[in-house]
Amino acid sequence: MPGSLLTGRTALITGAASGIGAAAALVFAQQGAAVALSDINEDGGRQTAASVEELGGQALFLPADVSSETDVAAMVKAATDHFGRIDCAFNNAGIDGESAPVHESTEKNWDLVLATDLTGVWLCMKYEIRQMLQQGAGSIVNCSSAAGIVGFGLGVSAYVAAKHGVVGLTRAAALEYATRRIRVNAVCPGTVRTKLLDDAIRQGYVDLEQVSSMQPMRRLAAPAEVAEAAAWLCSDAASYVTGHPLAVDGGLTAA
Repeated sequence: MPGSLLTGRTALITGAASGIGAAAALVFAQQGAAVALSDINEDGGRQTAASVEELGGQALFLPADVSSETDVAAMVKAATDHFGRIDCAFNNAGIDGESAPVHESTEKNWDLVLATDLTGVWLCMKYEIRQMLQQGAGSIVNCSSAAGIVGFGLGVSAYVAAKHGVVGLTRAAALEYATRRIRVNAVCPGTVRTKLLDDAIRQGYVDLEQVSSMQPMRRLAAPAEVAEAAAWLCSDAASYVTGHPLAVDGGLTAA
């Protein structure tokens, strides 16, 4: 692979079946990393692994539900057993949940979103950090959101709460392990043009021109642009960066 940011490293990427996670698998591999990929969607995850291998990279797919501690522990163990270590991790798995104002939202949706988007990140970090402490070093990037920096009154209160929680968790862990050679950061994407959004555009639920015009840069992010930021944070090029929620949002939260 042609890149050099992550040459000789092993990376664990969750939520790798589609969107930002699938793009990260390719970007991390292009930057020289062997990648352990995980998702609850086995077909999509295996396809992403095949795409990495088609480019000449090394990939291992591990099905897992990040809201399950048993699954997460097994995932980290399997990745470590296969590659020998986990140098960096991109905890990207997450869901949007249902859209409804607070007074109409359900406890079921709240529990599901928090379990996946916040508890899932905590569980992944718990087992990744244990492995990194044994190795003596490591780097973790958590996927938050622009909605983890500012509030969005769009009927996604559980998502906003979870993504704010990811930023707080990132900062707390960064301080806990700052002297242990483990860096912890977050990326906070704005509106990203994923397959989910493309489907909504085709079905007429979303108007691409209208959504694009709402962004300061007047366009949406490509998944790879978020993945590139995560790869940089995982690399030695960001060796003095920890506890930072990096906005990759085209200026959306700058106002």
